[in-house]
Amino acid sequence: MSQPRIISGKARGIRLLPVPGDTTRPVTDRVKEALFNILSTDIIDASFLDLFGGTGSIGIEALSRNAKSCLFLEINSKAVATIKENLLRTRTADAATVIQTDALKYLASPQNKSFDYIYVAPPQYKGIWEKVMHLIDNNIDLLSKDGWVIVQIHPIEYVNLDLMNLIEFDQRKYGSTLLIFYERKSLTVT
Repeated sequence: MSQPRIISGKARGIRLLPVPGDTTRPVTDRVKEALFNILSTDIIDASFLDLFGGTGSIGIEALSRNAKSCLFLEINSKAVATIKENLLRTRTADAATVIQTDALKYLASPQNKSFDYIYVAPPQYKGIWEKVMHLIDNNIDLLSKDGWVIVQIHPIEYVNLDLMNLIEFDQRKYGSTLLIFYERKSLTVT
């Protein structure tokens, strides 16, 4: 697999260091480019939460495209060190916070911050994405009023989730990667 790079913005073309070992699953340039084409200019000045940060590729791409801030959560110490180094390489560290923690524990505890985008790309084939979505659904104030949760999984992992506060509004498949988009359910009664 080729070394991940930043596709666009102020850090365009900078190659990111991979996480040593095989604990992470880097996103392909094709998927990343498609994702950020969907987000378009809405990413500007947005707050971003990158769960399961890995190399930091998605969050750093957001920062490169002028997101206001990105919080990276990652439990693996090698991945945390890689994210920090990649933030320095791309000169985006000033808008980033990296926390070494279990994302599920973070989501289960009360937080005083909300995010415009929450990116969920957990280890595959373990049902973790479903747990994450239920935790976000139960702690809905993590997501800003018009924010999105974006899930990256293998298509065979997909199940339709029964959520109280979130609704799926789009899916995009790119080979062995499925992106699923969620937003808050409308509070209007018809």
